Amino acid sequence: MLPPRAIYLLSPTPRSGTCPLPMIQFRRVADTIDFSQCDTLMFTSKQAVIVADTIDKKWKEYPSVAIGPATKKQIEMLGGEVIYHPTSFYGKSLGSDIAAYFSKRKILYLRPKEISFDSKGFLSKEGIVLQEQIIYETECVRYGVDAKPPQGAIIIFTSPSTIHCFLKNFTWEESYMAIVIGEATKVHLPEEAVYMVADEPLIASCIEKAKSL
Repeated sequence: MLPPRAIYLLSPTPRSGTCPLPMIQFRRVADTIDFSQCDTLMFTSKQAVIVADTIDKKWKEYPSVAIGPATKKQIEMLGGEVIYHPTSFYGKSLGSDIAAYFSKRKILYLRPKEISFDSKGFLSKEGIVLQEQIIYETECVRYGVDAKPPQGAIIIFTSPSTIHCFLKNFTWEESYMAIVIGEATKVHLPEEAVYMVADEPLIASCIEKAKSL
């Protein structure tokens, strides 16, 4: 019987049953939030919610559009109200939903410096002016070659940033298996990568998929 393959989790928070190898760290880049022109907030990551809460507790007074189950959970844990929660975040379909349901609202997108989809540009074509404020940025954690996962490892990528930072640190091995949290993350993998997509866009679902191999 073959020994189980090592499972490496690249998100900042360690989880039981995996080898922690955090690839990203967060840095707050705003000290205030300008709520003056909005009546609704949009979050696409739980980290944005956490950062907003450290800047100004007033964000809880506004209803929120939450992209992804982890984001929704974080908003509700901190006392915010979620008025719209799509089951997936696939750029254009999400933009179409927001255009259909929120054309009369003034939405402020509290976001990281780098994003994988230009929501503002897409929504502008639908006649919606999306306000944006960058409140944090993602930085790569640097590693030496001795930290590189061994041949045959299963590697869980939870965002495009974790892929980019991994490839800045290490070369991709043919024997690796990638588990990605969703379709938006998948497209950032090396072309030669063998991968599977988690059944749900949750870290727990990624780990479950990895353990099934």
